[in-house]
Amino acid sequence: MNILRIICSPRGRASESYRLSQAIVDQLTAAAPGAAVIDVDATALPLVDSDYAAALSARQDPTDGRENRGALGRSSELIQSLQAATHVVIATPMHNFTVPASLKTWIDHVVRVRSTFQITARGKEGSLEDRPVYVAISSGGDFGRDGQSQPDFLTPYLQHVLGTMGLKNVTFFSVQGTARGADALQAARAQAQSEVVAHPFAAGLHPEFAAA
Repeated sequence: MNILRIICSPRGRASESYRLSQAIVDQLTAAAPGAAVIDVDATALPLVDSDYAAALSARQDPTDGRENRGALGRSSELIQSLQAATHVVIATPMHNFTVPASLKTWIDHVVRVRSTFQITARGKEGSLEDRPVYVAISSGGDFGRDGQSQPDFLTPYLQHVLGTMGLKNVTFFSVQGTARGADALQAARAQAQSEVVAHPFAAGLHPEFAAA
C-alpha cells in the first residue's frame, strides 16, 4: 500500500485537518502493516507558470526540455506520485466556504489534460484508475448539517474535480466548529474520531494489502 497525503493547512502538522488525517492514516496502516506514507506539503507548491499555461493550450506537451522545468516539471512529479498511490488522503481546512489556495494549487498541477484526463466527444474523461480518496476537513464553523450551517462549496467541488481525473471513490470526514472554544473542539474531535474508527477501511483493500 502506498498512501499519498496532501497537507494543505498553513499550520501544517499542528492543524486539526492534519490531526484528523493522521487518524485516517493510522486506520489504513493498521489494516495494511508496512504501508508507505508520502507527504506532500501543498503550501510550498509554486503556482503554475506561463510555460504550463502554454502547454495546456497546445495540442501536445512540449518535448524541447521545457517539460522538465518550472511548473511543468513539478506537475509531472506530482502526477507521478498520484499515479503511484493506492490511497490518497487530503488534509485540508475549509477557507471561505471552499478549498484553500494551497489545495487549489495542487489541483491545478495534477488535473492536467493528456495526463490525468482526456478531452473526448463526451467531454472530459479521467485517465487515472479509481482508488480510495479520504478527505479530512477542519472548519471553524459547521457546514452541511442544517439550515443554520455555513455554505459548503468544498465537498461538491472536490467530488467533481477529483472525478474529472477518474477518482470517484471519495469519502469525507470533518472536524467542525473548531472556533467555538475548547469544549466544542474536544466534542468535534471525538465525533470525527468515532466516524473514522467506524469506517470499514479494511473492507476495500486488495488481499495483498490486508493484514494477516
